[in-house]
Amino acid sequence: MLEEHYGPVAQGIERRFPKPCVAGSNPAGVATYADNGGDCVGFHIVLYQPEIPYNTGNIARTCAGTHTKLHIIRPMGFSTDDRMLKRAGCDYWHAVDITYYDSLDELFDTYTNNRFFFVETDAPRKYTDVRYEDGDFFVFGKETKGIPQDVLKAHQDTWIRIPQSRTNVRSLNLSNTAAIIVYEALRQVNFFDLV
Repeated sequence: MLEEHYGPVAQGIERRFPKPCVAGSNPAGVATYADNGGDCVGFHIVLYQPEIPYNTGNIARTCAGTHTKLHIIRPMGFSTDDRMLKRAGCDYWHAVDITYYDSLDELFDTYTNNRFFFVETDAPRKYTDVRYEDGDFFVFGKETKGIPQDVLKAHQDTWIRIPQSRTNVRSLNLSNTAAIIVYEALRQVNFFDLV
């Protein structure tokens, strides 16, 4: 099973490049999988019960700039009308393809054919040791408690981490971590249609 998820990232590997995302007919003009017949390029960020509006706003901005779909698992520690959330997301909030769920199980049931990677500070594998594919999900836990232990135990094969010093900090900032992971995944697929 590990071979399905992990492998060295080598130069010159041929990859299938699906059709690039284009703005569709939805009200915000946001590119979605449905707009390209389910063959749209893109990764997914999942925020499990986010607590800090600035983090979510910054992640939303990264999603808007990378055609990454954002999934939020309720409850959140703030309202989406929160002025701090809007300030962090600036003028980009309308351009984010975002879906809300009441549980992780609801998300898993919706995307049964996708791969999920769980980002935790104590994960056994570095995020650079994985070969990412179009449609992969990156799950981030709440800022104070992380991802629930029962979820992690059920998905031990797909934990990833960003190497860091533990001398001075417990963990990296959530929005920085999300950006690092998404950009590594994009780098591996030659950034798709991004310029």
